[in-house]
Amino acid sequence: MEASASNLEKYVRVLTDDIGVRMAGSPQEYQAAEYIRSEFLKYSPKAVIEEFPVFERYVESEKLEVLMEGKWVDFPCSLFSSAAYTGGKTVAGDLVFFDTATGYQRPDLSFLTGKAVVHLGCHIEDEECYRRLMAAKPAFILFVDTRYTGTVPLADGLFPAYVAKYGSVPSLNVAYMDAWKWLQKKATAARIAVSGERRPSKTSVVVCEIAGTDPSSGVIYAGGHHDTQANTVGADDNAIGSAAVIELARLLSRKKHRRTFKLISFGAEEQLSVGSSSYARAHRREIERDGLFMCNFDSFGSALGWMAMTLSANEALSGLVAEHLHRHDVYYTSSFAPCPYTDQFPFAACGVPGIWLTRSNCASGIFYHHRTDNVPEYIGFDTAAGIVGASCGLMADLADREDVSAFRGIPADQQKLIDAQFQAVYGGF
Repeated sequence: MEASASNLEKYVRVLTDDIGVRMAGSPQEYQAAEYIRSEFLKYSPKAVIEEFPVFERYVESEKLEVLMEGKWVDFPCSLFSSAAYTGGKTVAGDLVFFDTATGYQRPDLSFLTGKAVVHLGCHIEDEECYRRLMAAKPAFILFVDTRYTGTVPLADGLFPAYVAKYGSVPSLNVAYMDAWKWLQKKATAARIAVSGERRPSKTSVVVCEIAGTDPSSGVIYAGGHHDTQANTVGADDNAIGSAAVIELARLLSRKKHRRTFKLISFGAEEQLSVGSSSYARAHRREIERDGLFMCNFDSFGSALGWMAMTLSANEALSGLVAEHLHRHDVYYTSSFAPCPYTDQFPFAACGVPGIWLTRSNCASGIFYHHRTDNVPEYIGFDTAAGIVGASCGLMADLADREDVSAFRGIPADQQKLIDAQFQAVYGGF
């Protein structure tokens, strides 16, 4: 099936140029959800918005100063979502550089107490490491994304399940090269002030159902997310993913299919898939009973680069995926290691096989990841259209086959890893 590059660009432009930054729980996130629903309604009368609790990152001001050569110097920063604020008050501490590759091997982290910790690495994936860091009670944390030697701070977030369990301290992203400068200049201290609040709100999940002729035969899911990180319009992360599911609605509604499609644009993905995990918890019985496949589109639009796919699938389904994508000249690297940073993951936790489609452009991922320049000009819409079209053919094939038993389920060893990660990182069901 042939997807339209011009349609994809039109949808992306509305989300990025007309609406702009779409933080989870914000009015702009809901505006994006309403727009996506209005597009879904052109192809199906069953398009609804479901809302789930979330904490909105609402920052009025954020300031970072570092003491270098006897002078306090301003540096840009970005508060992590889910992190604590300072209430507008200034908090200061001596600088301590802490590398996560070896730092957590230390039996005692008390040397971080009361300090401004320059934390090399922006994700704390191990719950015990996070617990120990919070127990050490640093004054605040300055996270450095070591994947990208950038000159601007990226935006990111703490894991909500960890924060709920162990709390948080003010945590901000800083630019990699700024941290390097602090080391070179023998900076001795830092101080921050962040005003605003982590306020209760709702995130929006938009669901478009295209009913099949045999509703009892199962459901095929596809998803993307419409929220963004702070200070970025998120063209490739992930307006292009929401554009993909809208275009799928157009293509898949052209004819009747045996199985039902549920095409979903999730909110709050940037808070570790709060939208998709909340949806999976709310519809767990239905997803476990009826779910056959989940195709997730996230950051797959880079004009320059290569396709990468994470699969939660058995050999038969993996072969079918390759057959359809290769037929459309779409080739990709494959990984079967579970990845929790995707809206496909909560569906895999429900036992539904699936894939996550993304597109890398550097060895560490995507160079504009979570940055202010994640803009439509970096997207190759013709390439993205080819990927959507190939995926649509795969989904239509699964929807119309009489027997899909060979493609069901996730291999037991992989499912065991997924279940353990979902419990550890998301807090389980």
